[in-house]
Amino acid sequence: MAAAVLSLSLGQCGQAPNPAALAANSAPAQDLTFDERFPAPEFGDRFPSARESFQLHTPADFAPKPPASRVASLAPQGPTAREDVTTLVSMNSSAFPYFGNNPASDAPFLNVSSGERRGHRSFSGRVYWQDQTYNDSRVLVHVPEHFDARKPGVIVVFFHGNGATLERDVRDRQMVPQQITASGVNAVLLAPQMAVDAADSSAGKFWQPGGFKRFMDEAATSLARLAGDPASANSFATMPIVIVGYSGGFLPTAWSLEVGGISERVRGVVLLDAVYGQLDKFANWIERNRSGFFISSYTRNTARHDQELMSMLRNRGIEMSQDIDRPLRPGSVVFVETDEGITHRDYVTQAWTHHPIRDVLTKMAAAQPPVRIAAGAQELSGSTSSR
Repeated sequence: MAAAVLSLSLGQCGQAPNPAALAANSAPAQDLTFDERFPAPEFGDRFPSARESFQLHTPADFAPKPPASRVASLAPQGPTAREDVTTLVSMNSSAFPYFGNNPASDAPFLNVSSGERRGHRSFSGRVYWQDQTYNDSRVLVHVPEHFDARKPGVIVVFFHGNGATLERDVRDRQMVPQQITASGVNAVLLAPQMAVDAADSSAGKFWQPGGFKRFMDEAATSLARLAGDPASANSFATMPIVIVGYSGGFLPTAWSLEVGGISERVRGVVLLDAVYGQLDKFANWIERNRSGFFISSYTRNTARHDQELMSMLRNRGIEMSQDIDRPLRPGSVVFVETDEGITHRDYVTQAWTHHPIRDVLTKMAAAQPPVRIAAGAQELSGSTSSR
């Protein structure tokens, strides 16, 4: 069944004319100021218009509503049909806005100012302004139509790479919600907006001790409401987590594992051409959490760092594999170098296979013994016994 919100188009290009541009077209050039001749782009132009975008939701939007009056019937009543839900939810605990310190320097993250405007000078030296790049608290949430909160399930948290927005890249180009649904696994998706369309990997609130736990606690309530069962919030609050970090998403992934406060709930980590640093944090999590799995798939551009991480793990006596063509059992550590011709930009949809996130979920569900939250906890399974 087609997703209710995915049918929205981002292809509409009609926009209201810029008043400054109209003035420039109607007055002699010598009579115009510099700002009138060359108007600065407005921040609103960086996002799709209201007609092109998801509707922005807050938790209040999901408050229970009184049931509509219905004519009594003796006919058997089957389950209510439900479509995929893909939407944006603003969360206080998402990565941004962030006004704390950068742990790399222990200096304020917003370290540049221009009048009342504050910004961050990135590692490359470029300045990104807080009101443009670090002020989006929205999270892309996806609940497939087949998801059942009463059954064992998994929450996939996706940290996108640099130069991305949730709609244009995570939803439409990388097709992450579609991969979750296509896996057939009882899984939901959370994808927080990181730096907006910028060459910056900053982790924001995920740098803070307990930041990932606060994010998952808040998300549990939103997921329960979107799944149509507000009482299932407790289930989402204990559900196992798989973190997928693509490219620059390595930084929030690493810090969430190291200081996030719920690393024991993380049953899998998938890095998609993303080992650019923080190797000690990844190695520490692998060593401490032998009931979870770890996958790093990479191109030759990141091969040096992956090989360094493999060397660290060998020195700690941890076995590894380069075979991804088998079920993912607890404790699996897999490194896979992809073939020539596989590009970094397309890596979320084409790595060792087409739609690698879907492939990970199906291999995880097929594993025997299956992934567990903890000893004695419920097993994670696919939505059908054939998976």
